Amino acid sequence: MKSFARLFSELDASTSTRTKQAALVRYFEAFGSDPRVDAARDAAWAVYFLAGGKPRQTVPTRLLRDTARALSALPEWLFEESYQAVGDLAETIAHVLPPPSRTSDLGLATWIEDRLLGLKGEAPEVVAERLAAWLDELDTAERFLLVKLIGGAFRVGVSKLSVTRALATVSSVDAKIVAHRLMGYTDGRSRPSAATYHALIAAASASPADADGAMPDELRGQPYPFFLAHALNEPVERFDELLGSPDDWQVEWKYDGIRGQLVARGGDVFLWSRGEDLVTERFPELSALVDVVPQGTVVDGEILVWRKPDGATTVDAPAPFADLQTRIGRKTLSKKLLGETPVVLVAYDLLEEGGVDLRRRGQAERRERLEALVAAIDHPALKLSPLLEAGTWRDYATLREEARARRVEGFMLKRRDARYGVGRTKDVGVWWKWKIDPLSVDAVLIYAQRGHGRRASLYTDFTFAVWDRERRADDDRPRALVPFAKAYSGLTDEEMIKVDAIVKKTTVEKFGPVRSVRPTQVFELGFEGIQRSTRHKSGIATRFPRMLRWRTDKPIEEADTLASLEALMDGGSPSGLATTPTVAEPEDVDDAR
Repeated sequence: MKSFARLFSELDASTSTRTKQAALVRYFEAFGSDPRVDAARDAAWAVYFLAGGKPRQTVPTRLLRDTARALSALPEWLFEESYQAVGDLAETIAHVLPPPSRTSDLGLATWIEDRLLGLKGEAPEVVAERLAAWLDELDTAERFLLVKLIGGAFRVGVSKLSVTRALATVSSVDAKIVAHRLMGYTDGRSRPSAATYHALIAAASASPADADGAMPDELRGQPYPFFLAHALNEPVERFDELLGSPDDWQVEWKYDGIRGQLVARGGDVFLWSRGEDLVTERFPELSALVDVVPQGTVVDGEILVWRKPDGATTVDAPAPFADLQTRIGRKTLSKKLLGETPVVLVAYDLLEEGGVDLRRRGQAERRERLEALVAAIDHPALKLSPLLEAGTWRDYATLREEARARRVEGFMLKRRDARYGVGRTKDVGVWWKWKIDPLSVDAVLIYAQRGHGRRASLYTDFTFAVWDRERRADDDRPRALVPFAKAYSGLTDEEMIKVDAIVKKTTVEKFGPVRSVRPTQVFELGFEGIQRSTRHKSGIATRFPRMLRWRTDKPIEEADTLASLEALMDGGSPSGLATTPTVAEPEDVDDAR
């Protein structure tokens, strides 16, 4: 626990990728020289958390706060004020508790397996007693880590790629092999162990990167690391200069679904999401492909709800992502839900055929093999992503304008000679995502909440609203602001500091960690999609909202209205409401293709 808490503190304190990488290497090198099984167990759990594994909340937040407040002997008002000043519950608890009366040398694995996981189902008084004893044997950094783990709020500012490279460095195993072994490691269906850690760093028995190498036994059932696209934000006038002839590229629609790999091996099929969750059971339409997909096959594609649009009678089309969300996380899939949201896999790459790794073959060859496979299978749950043809890049730009009406996000551009890489790389070729410009509205900031990590002391998470109706000279009724979206990304650090100061000056009410502010600031919000929703007060849900710019030039009276959002849902673009020029944007977990 001590060593992982120190590592967590080092990673949290730095924004340098190089510094974080060095800290990871030092941490795993220490385990490499420790022959104990317990040390490998600790390393296994460390990899799980660092690579994105999420601990389940084992102690209710209220019980955690009450226990910490009792141990600190602070009055409730002072504890709450401390929490609001710090902005992070774990950090607050770590600092307000008295010094520990003893120490503990228990490792991370023992803490997780023998202590934290055993809390589930225990009576609140038992949990409080154990928690008090544990906190009394940990220092500030360890307490901070413990509360993050038991509260289910553990997040660390390090990429999975950094973890992969660190393990590759200490094991002298090719990073591509380590990346492949890590696929599915955080799925949560199997517990990290000394054996799983040793399997990550063991000398390779065969390389999955070999052009014609058979799949090693150690990787059977696992997906390949996903190849990710780079955002293309240049004007079309530069495409000939930057990309060359369109004839060198394979162009497809960019679908808005869940990226997935269908793996057929060992007499079964496995469906893996881009987030490395095994989702086979959630999509029985696709698990049924076990009867038709040849063993030794891996297909890369997009999981989509695919059905006839409202009012259509003959043409199937991708449904909005919100329809797919109704299937995500459901433990029970009723016949009604399955009938209303039929799912398909739109295939756009073939990574393995007959047990042979095809990733080092060119894009054009993989596509040819994929077309033959889909045609031979001829199953309604497996569709082929169509290739698009246009004469020039400007012709493609014209075709791209149909994207939103087709419920897609734009184009995917793939060099015909590109191999299939690992992650977002250009060393074996390149994929580009040429997305349509985001929809945008001008909205008013009405609520704010503190951020996380290095932004924990700043108000960076905002709620935005639009007016309930247009302002009219013949209508003197007061207008109301209706909240419709939350956003936390898009501003510079300097802008965030300025907005934080405004939030503190204009706060009118407090609701726990949330501040209600006097409406004074307008921001242009961009988002990928918009849809009606009964779960939101506004009746509207947006997809991937983010701040495009701070409209210091615009008074709140001129912000947009619910009618503006309604027009976007209907495909319109009213005055003052338009798509925004393409801007560089952060990569989203759900937007990984």
